Amino acid sequence: MGQAIGQLLPFAVGVAISPVPIIAIILMLLSKRAGLNGGSFLAGWVVGIVGTSTILLVLANTRELTSDSGAPSTTSSVIKLVLGLGLLALARRNFAQRPTEGDTPELPAWLSKIEGLSPPKAAGLGVLLSAVNPKNLLLIAGAMMAVSQIPGLSTREQIGAVVVFVLIAISTVAAPVVIYVVIGPKAQRPLDSMKVWLGENNAVVMAVLLLVIGVKLIGDAISGFTA
Repeated sequence: MGQAIGQLLPFAVGVAISPVPIIAIILMLLSKRAGLNGGSFLAGWVVGIVGTSTILLVLANTRELTSDSGAPSTTSSVIKLVLGLGLLALARRNFAQRPTEGDTPELPAWLSKIEGLSPPKAAGLGVLLSAVNPKNLLLIAGAMMAVSQIPGLSTREQIGAVVVFVLIAISTVAAPVVIYVVIGPKAQRPLDSMKVWLGENNAVVMAVLLLVIGVKLIGDAISGFTA
């Protein structure tokens, strides 16, 4: 299972580095409904990641993606190529949107209304940002394909590896909630600092990470075509 976790690690980190959901939950934790909305959003985020991972793992384990010899099929290699190119496109977009020195990063306009959300809407937003986000879909799909094609890995070991993947993927959204629960009102200062840092630096970090993972998937696809 160690090999599977190693394969999944970069994809999990890619999902975890999601600035908008982290900023969203920080804003919720600084609002009047901090506990309810923060917990609801986190629950929705977890449900979205777990549900998407489960569905894509089942699809990745279909016979069409593996040849009779156990090697990745042509279909599998094509999918990896498409995923890799998609991640490269997202990397380019993230890098292009990076704030220049001295500029204030622009955040989505809807974040200004986040304090008025009810707990059910906060949970729905968590599901939406985790399961419908194109970046997350590409990364989770790549991760599930990677783990499904490790020779000799049992279903139980696949599930264990995916559990580790999910824990890493949700860690950055869960961290602000843990900070808030542990130190209460004193959490405002570190949460504000976290929000500012994310806005200023995350675009470049995310672009580099997506570039690396995208190139890896394209390399795997080329290896599959020539096998």
